[in-house]
Amino acid sequence: MSCGNIFDLTNVKERLKIVENKLSKADFWKNNQNEATALSQERGLLSNQLDEWWKYKNGLEELDIMIKLAEEENDEDLLVDSKNEFHALEKEIEKYELQTLLKDKDDKRNAIIAINAGAGGTESQDWVEMLLRLYLKWAESRNMKTNIIDYLPGDEAGIKNITFTVSGPHAYGYLKSEHGVHRMVRISPFDANGRRHTSFASISIVPEIEDDITIDINEKDLRIETFRASGPGGQHVNKTSSAIRITHLPTNIVVQCQNEKSQHRNKDLALKVIKARLYGLEKEKQDREKQLKHQGQKDIAWGSQIRSYVFNPYRLVKDHRTNLEAGDVDRVMNGDIDAFIYAYLKWLQN
Repeated sequence: MSCGNIFDLTNVKERLKIVENKLSKADFWKNNQNEATALSQERGLLSNQLDEWWKYKNGLEELDIMIKLAEEENDEDLLVDSKNEFHALEKEIEKYELQTLLKDKDDKRNAIIAINAGAGGTESQDWVEMLLRLYLKWAESRNMKTNIIDYLPGDEAGIKNITFTVSGPHAYGYLKSEHGVHRMVRISPFDANGRRHTSFASISIVPEIEDDITIDINEKDLRIETFRASGPGGQHVNKTSSAIRITHLPTNIVVQCQNEKSQHRNKDLALKVIKARLYGLEKEKQDREKQLKHQGQKDIAWGSQIRSYVFNPYRLVKDHRTNLEAGDVDRVMNGDIDAFIYAYLKWLQN
C-alpha cells in the first residue's frame, strides 16, 4: 500500500514568497498600513498551510513505511493498526486539501448573509428561523463571531428576513456554498389538519469588503430614511428614530439596519452592506459564466432550490448541485454542514 503523492502546494509557496518580500521592505508598513496588516494575516495563513502540509506529508511517509514493514514481517496486528491510522490521516488530509481550494481573493473575507422567506407563509418564516439557527450553530462550532444587522419577525412565528455577518477565517469561502434557495418539506406544526407543507427560503451570501477595496457611491444615488426600530435590542430602540433604511436607486438594492442604538452606527453598517452587495454585482458581471453555473438564483419557489431538507415522509438532506445526501437531518440542522461545503468546493473545480 502506498501513500501516493501528497497534493501540490507550489502556488502557496510562491504566494508566501511574494508576501514576505513585500513585508520585508523597510517603508512598506509605514506607507501601506492597511495592506500590510492584510498581508501579515495572509502570511500567517499561508505559513500554517505549509506547516500542516509538512506534518501530513511526513506522517504519511512514516505510516507507509510501517505498513510495508508489517507486510514483510507478516505482523497482522501492526498491519491493521497502521492501516487504520493511515486511513484516518488520509481523511484529515482530504479536509485540509479542501481548505487549499479556497483560492478566490474574497474567500478569506467575512461573510454577510441575508435569509428571506419565500413561498409558504408562516411555515416559510419558521423555516428562515430554523436556517438562522443552523448557521449560528455552524459558526459557533468554528469559533466564528456573528452579528445581526437587521431582523424582521414573522406575522405569527418565525422570521420574514434577517441579515447578519459571520466573521472568521475564510467565512465567505466556506459559506458561499449556501447561496441560493433552500427547500423544506415537513408536516407543518401550524396546520391544524397535520398536512405536509413545502416551504422555501432564499439565502444570499456576499463577502464583507474592507478598506483594501474601494467602492465609489454617488450620494445622489442613495435614498436614506430613518424610522423607529422594531426588532430586538431593548426598549431604547423604540424611543428614537435610530433605525436606517438605505436604497441604492440605480440598482434598487435596499438595506436597513436597526440593531445598533446609534443612528450613526446603523448608517455605517447599512452602507457597508450596500457596498458589499454592489461589489457582489460587479463580481458577477466580471464572471458571467460562473454566475450562471454556480450562483444563478431564480424565484424563491419550486424548481429553483439548491438543496432540499425533507423531514417527512422520509428524512433526507440533498444538495441538487453535488448530489450529496445526508440521512441525519437533525445533525445537519444543528450546524453540521461541512460535508456539503466540502462537496461544493470540490464541485467548483470541475
